[in-house]
Amino acid sequence: VQLVESGGGSVQAGGSLRLSCAASGRTFSSDVMGWFRQAPGKEREFVAGISWNGGTTYYVDSVKGRFTISRDNAKNTVYLQMNTVEPEDTAVYYCAHGRLYSRSPSAYRYWGQGTQVTVSS
Repeated sequence: VQLVESGGGSVQAGGSLRLSCAASGRTFSSDVMGWFRQAPGKEREFVAGISWNGGTTYYVDSVKGRFTISRDNAKNTVYLQMNTVEPEDTAVYYCAHGRLYSRSPSAYRYWGQGTQVTVSS
C-alpha cells in the first residue's frame, strides 16, 4: 500500500485546511484509515480514524467538533477537513492504513510521508 498526503500548508488561527490521502496498491474499501500528527519533540498522536465504509468515525477529544474525517472509496482517498484551527494543531500530519481500528500508531502498517500544517496566531 502506498499513501500520499497533500493539502498541508500555513494558515492563520481560525482558518481551515483540507488534507487528502491517496491510497494505491491494494484493496482499500475493507480497511481502516487513520490520521495522526506529530509536533516537534512530541510523540505521534492519533487524530481521527474512519471505518471501511465510512459509517464509523473516531476523534481525539481536542479536535472533536472542528475536524471531520471522510473517505471516498471510489477514489481510494481519505480526507481530513480541519476547521477553526489552532496554533496547537501545528504538526506533521500522517495518514495510515490498518486492518483494525486503533489509536496506537503501532497498529497501522502503512504510512504516508507526512504533510506539514502550520497554524499561526
